[in-house]
Amino acid sequence: MAVKTIRWDNHNHVVMLDQRLLPTKEIYRVYRDYEAVAQAIRDMVVRGAPAIGVAAAMGVALGAVGVKDKNFDREVERIFRTMAKTRPTAVNLFWALERMRRVYAEKRSQGIETVKQMLKNEALKIYHEDIAANRQLGKHGAKLLGASTHIMTHCNAGALATAGYGTALGVIRAMKETGKNVEVLANETRPFLQGARLTAWELKKDKIPVTIVTDGMAGYLMQKGKVDAVVVGADRIAANGDVANKIGTYLIAVLAKRHNIPFYVAAPTSTIDPKCSSGAEIPIEQRDPREVSHIFGRAITPRGVQVLNPAFDVTDHDLVSAIITEKGVITPPFSQNIRAYVPHA
Repeated sequence: MAVKTIRWDNHNHVVMLDQRLLPTKEIYRVYRDYEAVAQAIRDMVVRGAPAIGVAAAMGVALGAVGVKDKNFDREVERIFRTMAKTRPTAVNLFWALERMRRVYAEKRSQGIETVKQMLKNEALKIYHEDIAANRQLGKHGAKLLGASTHIMTHCNAGALATAGYGTALGVIRAMKETGKNVEVLANETRPFLQGARLTAWELKKDKIPVTIVTDGMAGYLMQKGKVDAVVVGADRIAANGDVANKIGTYLIAVLAKRHNIPFYVAAPTSTIDPKCSSGAEIPIEQRDPREVSHIFGRAITPRGVQVLNPAFDVTDHDLVSAIITEKGVITPPFSQNIRAYVPHA
């Protein structure tokens, strides 16, 4: 896909596509300091677990490059803390920050200029690795899905949610690249409408047939035999195979189980959190109620009515048919088999 979600430019700036404005406007914003990158993550200029991880790594590198020699260590620690507080659920954020911390610890003795360059190099490495992982993941997924042609997905797990290519949409792209006919049923994904705005925009650009359906239509479509498989992304996968993903994913998984439709999760192994034993330990981000009570700035609920807005839910591992990663397809029992792909799980 030609669209780039995020990139590092030659002037030591981070450039990100503002996903809040899609599909009507395609605007790239330039970020010159780490605090602006952190705010962009919080405000969902960039979103999707892998993309958040890349953005956080680039934010650390950008911040370090701008720090003067005086109080360097103290300021870099401030940068790490700021990035860690942006969004709590996506484990790729913390995975990327841990990688950046290791580089900082290993290279600090070689001098400030060296550690700045090494942090930049590591951020770019994370970026390129993500694209490569998604392409490999896509190949495994395309083989797994076989003759499936009508694929339902929830939220956006495409190039926009990663450094490029995508996870769930990476599988669909790989299917197309191997010559398979594939059609996508994209749930609109209230309240932020990632499916209606972002997934449809990506797939239309790639000339992959896509139909937008409301979240509440999933059961009807499955009942009518219109869905061959469900493929979603993930923001965190526990060591037992429980999956945190965009709110509404659990509902889709339950419906898929009821109708004997395979429910696949596509995510790089960096999304698996070996320190998290089950989904009960995954923090669920609570976002601004206005995202539910308002659409494009206009209120759609009576004033004074209480509104809930958890951004994610947890799908139990027994509802998951398989987890598609860049290293291969993980099948149940997940508590046992995940260890082969993530040794410390």
